[in-house]
Amino acid sequence: MKIFSPRNAALAVAASVSLAFAATALAQQPRTLKIQSAVPPSSTTQDALKFFADRVDKLTGGNLKIEALPGGAIVPPFEILDAAHKKVIDGAYGISYWWVGKSVTATLFANTPAGIAGMDAVDFIGWVYDGGGLELWNEFYQKELKLNLVAMPSIPPSPQALGWFKRPIKDLPDFKGMKCRQTGIVSQLYAKMGMAVVNMPGGEILPAAERGTIDCAEWVGGIEDLRLGLHTVWKHHYTPGMHESASVAELAINKDVWDSLPEQNREAIKSASTETFLRWWATFQRLNADAILEFTEKHGVKLMTTPPEINTAFLKTWDEFAAAEAAKNPFFKKVYDSQRAYASKVVPAKRFMFPPYALQADHYWPTKTQ
Repeated sequence: MKIFSPRNAALAVAASVSLAFAATALAQQPRTLKIQSAVPPSSTTQDALKFFADRVDKLTGGNLKIEALPGGAIVPPFEILDAAHKKVIDGAYGISYWWVGKSVTATLFANTPAGIAGMDAVDFIGWVYDGGGLELWNEFYQKELKLNLVAMPSIPPSPQALGWFKRPIKDLPDFKGMKCRQTGIVSQLYAKMGMAVVNMPGGEILPAAERGTIDCAEWVGGIEDLRLGLHTVWKHHYTPGMHESASVAELAINKDVWDSLPEQNREAIKSASTETFLRWWATFQRLNADAILEFTEKHGVKLMTTPPEINTAFLKTWDEFAAAEAAKNPFFKKVYDSQRAYASKVVPAKRFMFPPYALQADHYWPTKTQ
């Protein structure tokens, strides 16, 4: 028979309190997640990842830290998604259209190409959070691809330029046969339009251009292209392009890692990602403006308007491709139909409500001809 003792009871209470404090202290110990991008250290996308990491650190009071790693730091750039799934890294900072080799549906979660059904980046974010897009995104990774990931939007690296060319292009026939760096679904579409496409990470573009193994390249445009140095090889820069007129990138975190985080830390990641979307986008536009001036004033770059028939042909090629894919791929159709239904409301309404950008721009800053 166990005899009650006030001393034993006090010891038991003390031990219980000690264990509780130990558990609390363990839970409050700073934790670091390794998140890798697929871009060079000089990229503004890498700047965005660092900004995101800083905001998570501050929002959690230092309880959660993000180690912002550039492309190739742990795994090759185009292996970040699988690496996050396998927990080689905790998260991948990329863009979903890179994964079209797994499923063409992946491109839809990047709002690429052509700004799905005319949606700009804000329209797309509306579909993600108000139109069921986030649920479809995670259903795609977790159920369709069997990847142990949780995904969300990160930044809008758009609009993107048609690209850099070794010589002028005046029409669609002039565009055909050129060997050009492209990625994702865009490479398939441009191939259908007659381009000889080459897929490679961003860090390999400049060496390939210098060797003359490619005739042209699409990277991003503006500041990204300036930092990559494409203007040092080619002098003909064409914009706009329809391939990534309103693309949105992603943050994909290993689901086990995500589920292991306290709810407050998960909410901090969501908030930091949304803040990064807006803050980085605004800075990106200003940096692009500076880069455009530098191209022309310091490097003799010719800024050219893309021949309209190229962009029109691209839109038609995508529409045909998407219709064919929807006919054979039920999940692609499910996502695409959802996006088109959302776009059918917001795009016509925005066109009605918003003044044409060119109306005010032309009034205050008329276009200068070269």
